[in-house]
Amino acid sequence: MTTDTAVADPTTGEGGVPLLHTLNEWQRRVPLLQLLALAALYVYGLSTIEGFGSQRVLYAILVNASLLGLAGAGQTIVVLVGGIDFSIAAFISAGNVIIAELCGTDHWSTGAAVAVALAVGVLGGLVNGVLSYRFKVEPLIVTLGVSALLSGLVLKWINGSATGVAPAWLGTLTAANGTTFGIGIPPVVVIWAVVAIVIGLVLTRTRAGRNLYLTGVNQSAARLALVRVNRTWIYAYVASAVLATCVGILLAGYSGSGNVTIGDPYLFQSLAAVIVGGTMFGGRGDYWRTVLGALVLSVVALLLSANQLSSAAQDMITGGLILVVVGLYGRERRLRDRI
Repeated sequence: MTTDTAVADPTTGEGGVPLLHTLNEWQRRVPLLQLLALAALYVYGLSTIEGFGSQRVLYAILVNASLLGLAGAGQTIVVLVGGIDFSIAAFISAGNVIIAELCGTDHWSTGAAVAVALAVGVLGGLVNGVLSYRFKVEPLIVTLGVSALLSGLVLKWINGSATGVAPAWLGTLTAANGTTFGIGIPPVVVIWAVVAIVIGLVLTRTRAGRNLYLTGVNQSAARLALVRVNRTWIYAYVASAVLATCVGILLAGYSGSGNVTIGDPYLFQSLAAVIVGGTMFGGRGDYWRTVLGALVLSVVALLLSANQLSSAAQDMITGGLILVVVGLYGRERRLRDRI
């Protein structure tokens, strides 16, 4: 008498579901890969670098991640709607120079200088959104053009050299040893946390957020669902430009003066934070994943700096992380094909 013996297949999970498929489903719901990567990197730093676990180092990581995460906020919104924004660096630099020049050189009030900077962001975002949507021009081309135009206008205005200094209060907002209402947490970290909560709630709990996802998934279907696709698209680019301008204002305090190239590193890094976090083009992901991406990249940057590795090594590692994430998500069908 013989009996059949079931042999467990290590490649399958419960109910015969392929293990890889199960892991992908979990990854879609919770960014497991990013959480594991962040934990592993931090543990590696604790075990190999003296003082890595100190409060000073932790706050330095959080401040850098806050600035990167805020720069990636607008890029996240644009990517979710199905576009891309290559003008973020120019708006960051413009906000930085405007606040430093108007306050430090021309002695404007802070409120008036901030209003001018934000107006530039709104106008530039409108140009990006309207041109790319109305004339069906690739957003990459439009945003590159706006970036070059804005950079040229700023350089013309300051005669090629920034001479202004930032208001003192901006320095306290971005200082790693700053306090928030007497609590020893850098203000920029609190600002980032508030922005993250607001964006997270807007994307998941409001009609505007649902319209954004619908537009990114399929514009034709979104129109049938009575979504004003044109407005959603344009508003996404305005939000991206305004958020980037705000990062430039904060960076004026971080650096202490105006700098026409201060936004350049954020062109690639903001998009890297979005992709490493797991947000993909066209209605896939959320801002919390970008938050994780910014934290991962900030820890990587600090580890490489502590080990005296070059910026080229940082670029290679960041590129490798992007390839891993894209490879993982690229195996899935697009969201529009699952609806």
